[in-house]
Amino acid sequence: MDLRHLKYFIAVAEEQNIGRAAARLHMSQPPLTRQIQQLEDELGVQLFIRTPRGMELTSTGKLFLEEARNIYSIIEQAMERTQLAGQGKLGRLDIATFGSGILDTIPKLLLAFRKNYPDVKIVLHTMNKNEQIEALLQRRISLGFNRMLTPIPGISSELISSESLLLAINENNPLSKEPEITLHSLTDHPFILFPTGGRPSFIDKVVGLCQQAGFTPQVSQEVEDVVTAISLVASGFGVCVVSETTSVLALPGVVYRPLRRLPEEACIDLSCIFRSDDRSPLLAAFLGEIRIFKKTLKKTSPCG
Repeated sequence: MDLRHLKYFIAVAEEQNIGRAAARLHMSQPPLTRQIQQLEDELGVQLFIRTPRGMELTSTGKLFLEEARNIYSIIEQAMERTQLAGQGKLGRLDIATFGSGILDTIPKLLLAFRKNYPDVKIVLHTMNKNEQIEALLQRRISLGFNRMLTPIPGISSELISSESLLLAINENNPLSKEPEITLHSLTDHPFILFPTGGRPSFIDKVVGLCQQAGFTPQVSQEVEDVVTAISLVASGFGVCVVSETTSVLALPGVVYRPLRRLPEEACIDLSCIFRSDDRSPLLAAFLGEIRIFKKTLKKTSPCG
């Protein structure tokens, strides 16, 4: 028995007439009659009662019709799901996130992807840069989001955005009254730096910019993530250099001010990283969505 037998049987059962079933199947009557006879011979049962008016199902035939429809439905669903998976429209994406990108850009990107690919399950994992790279190489995640990337064998990246830098400062600090602040004016201010962990990181970028401005920052705290850093700013522990995205963290007592007189390389990037040899349709679909999403980003920043 093959799928053709089921298809032919269902057509004859529903039409109750060989002629109409043959026309529906775009074939002549004799081959269809032979196929039905072969099916009955293979099953060893009578499926139809031949009458002058056509073909009537036996009680056994009615049972087989129900089963045949179920089988055909399952096969059609399997074919459809396989085709969707091959188009990157079905499956599971394990995605690692870390840092300030999760405050704004990443959720918007994930929402845009989910809108166009509603049947893809997205599972988020919180991992720092080193953990993301290890998980990618071990094939535990499909992709990750991070900043300050250096070339890594087997890992590719897709730039999503570049943002200007802001200063998060306590509202009681006299400098908070200024519309813009230079790094040099922060020589005597304690700095909160993030993230701890793999280097190079945003910490190195901030320290390097301060050194270009003529001083080495006084480090009050090094913390793991931006939320902790801004919370410490709110408590008066010090100032913190952050990306534009971080300004959505509107904690009481914290204001954000643009940093002026920064070199061109002061912008901070956000990238998607993935295995270079990953040819999955799901990843290709997601990278395609990133490229579409980038076109929608506002280019108001000097980094745009």
